Amino acid sequence: MPKILIIEDQLEVRQNIEDILSLEDYEVISAPDGETGLALAKQHLPDLILCDVMMPRVTGFEVLMSLRQDPNLAVIPFILLTAKADHHAFRQGMELGADDYLTKPFTIDELLHAITTRLDRHYQRQAMVESRLDNLRQQVTRSLPHELLTPLNGILGTSQLLINFYDSLSRNEVMESLHDIKTSGERLHRLVENFLLMADLDLLLASPTRLEVWQSRLSQYTELPLSLALVLENLGQNQPRRQDVEMMIVPQRVQVAEPDFQKIVQELLDNAFKFSLPGTLVQLEAVAKNGTCHLTIRDHGRGMAKEELNSIGAHVQFRRHEFEQQGSGLGLTLAQRLTELYGGKLAIASVPGEGTTITIQGWESDSI
Repeated sequence: MPKILIIEDQLEVRQNIEDILSLEDYEVISAPDGETGLALAKQHLPDLILCDVMMPRVTGFEVLMSLRQDPNLAVIPFILLTAKADHHAFRQGMELGADDYLTKPFTIDELLHAITTRLDRHYQRQAMVESRLDNLRQQVTRSLPHELLTPLNGILGTSQLLINFYDSLSRNEVMESLHDIKTSGERLHRLVENFLLMADLDLLLASPTRLEVWQSRLSQYTELPLSLALVLENLGQNQPRRQDVEMMIVPQRVQVAEPDFQKIVQELLDNAFKFSLPGTLVQLEAVAKNGTCHLTIRDHGRGMAKEELNSIGAHVQFRRHEFEQQGSGLGLTLAQRLTELYGGKLAIASVPGEGTTITIQGWESDSI
């Protein structure tokens, strides 16, 4: 039985709505003012809230703002009630996150239709979130154990070697083993971070509270070429192929938060390194066209077959039985998701035996 909270300061209106909803088998909770309504919302976690706009002390807009700032209440469908058709108030309510708006006096059918529509959408969204969670659990169950075992085996095997033969190993051999342990540990750390980030991105659009956190980053900028130089510098600590990268960068400010920009480039470069031989050129270009950034990363490796391009998704590994490369296709999918989050589009063109070109277009940019 859906639970509905009514926040209305007019006793007669409140009681009329209570009677209507009770006859429709809804569980009804009511409050005579906004302050009491907020307390009842936190206590009962209703499935939907009907709230008057003009109330003393705490208005309906203030109730809505408080709810949207509370992670436990932010996704509850919220319908505003008003005694006048005020276009400005309507826009204000929608901008604050209201799901619908009813102008008094409204009919019983209008009330029930609004409630049914919002509840249906709310339940559909919940079902979508649960479906995504189930898919994510299945993907993690299938992929995570193997992906974790590869670097973990490196850590355990090399550390056991040190324990068994420490007295007979030279200083250089010990340092080399310690370096291998550190490299495997960094791979493991990055893999876990990628899985956690993918989980966040997978649920992002279905969760308004998560989306609000990310939206605060959407207005941030990254400066080129400085940010790309930092990516290469970080790669250089553990990636001997840094010298294979050739850059052609037009200075510009790109409307992507720097941590996300660097993550995208890092994953795309890592993909290029995995599927091309050491010593072969990897080209990185960033130019500005019509107020947008065009980023291209091109390798001259083995390329991808058509079925590989079609199967890009979380935890897909490209032809593992043929090419034993370390890592998973998760990084490429992360880059694609992050690119789209900032309004860009990632495209992949590949010719088997010749190489792969990944292009990103659509990010807003300013020249500097």
